[in-house]
Amino acid sequence: MAPGRRRLGSLLNAVPADAGEEIVRVLRVLDGVRSPYGHEAAAAVRLASWCTARWPWAGWSVQRYGTGGANLQAGDPSGVLIYSHLDTSLGGEPSEDRPVTGRADPLPPLKVTSSRVEGFGLGVARGPAAAALLAFVNAASQGVPARLLLAGSGTHRSMLHGTGDQVRSTGLDHYLATEPRPSAAIVAKGGPPTILWEEPGALYLRLRLLGKQGAVLIRESADPPGGVIAHAAPVLDAIERWRAAYVNASTAPGTQVGPAAGVGSLTSGLPDKPDLFPALLEAGIYVVTVPGADPERIAATLREEVEAACANGPLASCKVEVDIDEIHPSAATSPDAPIVQAARTAWRARFGEDPPPITGWTGSTDGVVLRAHGIDTVRLGPASRPSSTDPRCDVFDIETLTTYADLYTRLLSGH
Repeated sequence: MAPGRRRLGSLLNAVPADAGEEIVRVLRVLDGVRSPYGHEAAAAVRLASWCTARWPWAGWSVQRYGTGGANLQAGDPSGVLIYSHLDTSLGGEPSEDRPVTGRADPLPPLKVTSSRVEGFGLGVARGPAAAALLAFVNAASQGVPARLLLAGSGTHRSMLHGTGDQVRSTGLDHYLATEPRPSAAIVAKGGPPTILWEEPGALYLRLRLLGKQGAVLIRESADPPGGVIAHAAPVLDAIERWRAAYVNASTAPGTQVGPAAGVGSLTSGLPDKPDLFPALLEAGIYVVTVPGADPERIAATLREEVEAACANGPLASCKVEVDIDEIHPSAATSPDAPIVQAARTAWRARFGEDPPPITGWTGSTDGVVLRAHGIDTVRLGPASRPSSTDPRCDVFDIETLTTYADLYTRLLSGH
């Protein structure tokens, strides 16, 4: 906390005139080092060093966990927490990300013009995180008790991948286990143009279809003949029927949230040994859940749909399994909570009108984790748009980022 300062009831100038330049400086620091899930230490150290040189009074520190995970934190632990994360959705190594992006060419560096920024990883958190960092600095420098946390491992990952014996351990989990509980929290992540006090839950499903292995040179050696890959179409059709039924049956009227589901991965066989028919076809499915969702029942309905699709065809002898990895259930903060009311007030002060209502929102963040710990939480942040030249990159108007920095500052200062 800045020495000799007192808290201000309101701010005439919520962010400095050069806010856009400051946000770009932060983004250049973040762009200089990769920060994949669970390996954010290099990014945290780099940003902490840069921030300490610039604002030494804020008490910047790096909290390490696991083999390479890290959080960046600063400010008053007892104040309102403004949270975002350091990790990017993809790792930033083109050859590793190619199964999703379809490209292996190098990522372009951060591109800055007078009005916008364009680069890798901006949309998921880096853009909002930079705005949150500047808001924290400005509020704390004026005596406002506030806490900044840019956490590692904030993006979702399935623990069912590979052997399935991993344990989920996020940067926020480590922070909450070791630091004082904040009075309230603000989640700074890209989202809809409004305030969220409710967020859906999320889980991963792993569907496995088990047949019998064989050799390509003897088609009938596999069961079914040609292997499970040759008969994947009815399985995918069944998953799609299940998805549509799940979404239609899982609406949540009277809330801000809604359901979603889809297949994000499909694997079978060995890429370097395609002369063998594999016995295993595996689909990874992401599911967004609403209040009252039952993961066991969700998994059971998927298994039943796929088993029915396989019952009278070449896959009839195959075994169907569905495993569950629940990230977290849906959670909500009361709309009457002080942090929600303060967010409404800040929104009206910045935009001159109430935040618009929203229903069916399907984005889940660590705000759910904070609420599970009894911490009243709101989420708000700017939405990016995809680059027209490289779909791996996101674009933000600098004015949009400074607007949200202003909004976060007003919220921190008015709570």
